[in-house]
Amino acid sequence: MYLTSRSYKAFRGLVLIGAILALCVVVLGAYVRLSDAGLGCPDWPGCYGTLTVPQSEAAISQAQTAFPQSTVEVGKAWREMAHRYLASTLGLIVLVIFVLGWVAKRETKSSPWTATFLLLLIAFQGMLGMWTVTMLLKPVIVSAHLLGGMSTLAMLTWLAHGHWGHTSGNIVRTTYLKPAIRFALLILFMQIFLGGWTSTNYAALACTDFPTCHGVLVPEMDFKDAFHLVRELGQNANGGALSLASITAIQWSHRLGALITLLYLGVLAFNIFKYWQLKRIGLVLLVTLCLQVALGIANLILHLPLVLAVAHNLTAGLLVIILVMLNSKITSTK
Repeated sequence: MYLTSRSYKAFRGLVLIGAILALCVVVLGAYVRLSDAGLGCPDWPGCYGTLTVPQSEAAISQAQTAFPQSTVEVGKAWREMAHRYLASTLGLIVLVIFVLGWVAKRETKSSPWTATFLLLLIAFQGMLGMWTVTMLLKPVIVSAHLLGGMSTLAMLTWLAHGHWGHTSGNIVRTTYLKPAIRFALLILFMQIFLGGWTSTNYAALACTDFPTCHGVLVPEMDFKDAFHLVRELGQNANGGALSLASITAIQWSHRLGALITLLYLGVLAFNIFKYWQLKRIGLVLLVTLCLQVALGIANLILHLPLVLAVAHNLTAGLLVIILVMLNSKITSTK
């Protein structure tokens, strides 16, 4: 019993640490992608054949000889490897969470199968990280990698809030509000996909005027090539260059998704204000949502400065955390 109790305490601490670390991994991954360091190391899991970054003249010369198709850029390589080190640390933490979830399954407030699924998710996320490099930033892989990171963050937040926060299945009793809160997560993840698809296709600046796009509300667009998933970066389905109409369709869709997300989550926030147990989280949701919209508009107007672009990804992660906590709060634990 003593061993199990210690295991539960360790499990409870690690899910909280894991959730914080997952947010850091998501933000660092965004920084790596937005600073064009996604291929800072052309191989995986090491960097130019080693587990660190070549820095001396001899090491750089050797790396350049071994990978003649790539140019060694130490700064970009370190950013990429820092992301890999942090993600690997998260992977080890999730592995321990999986073990402890089964050891202390009678004490934890979640099914051990949740920790099992989390481990499978983090393993698949590692594969996506490898394919991101080996498939040369193919948009569908990079976007899936982003969704995988956000899903990992969501699951760890769910586990952390279930063991650190207050939950009750009796807070919301209206027939429509609880499903609406559940559906909010789907809305947010669809918008995150659109944001990731916009970023990975370099469509963030397809049109820089706002609220219009190329001077009109509905510009000329090509949705067929824009959302053709199985294609190379910058290419259409036939292997030609992706047209302006295609990348415009990508960005315009992200704008439309942002409007839908703003309206849905905004109305949801106002609806949960009437429950005193949810007032605080409703206010945080509303403020974070407005901040995210402001960052999106600022990124357009200011032509995507790195600090604002990374902040936009950070705020998306915070919205995931807030909505998962809201869903956990209205759910009874085992």
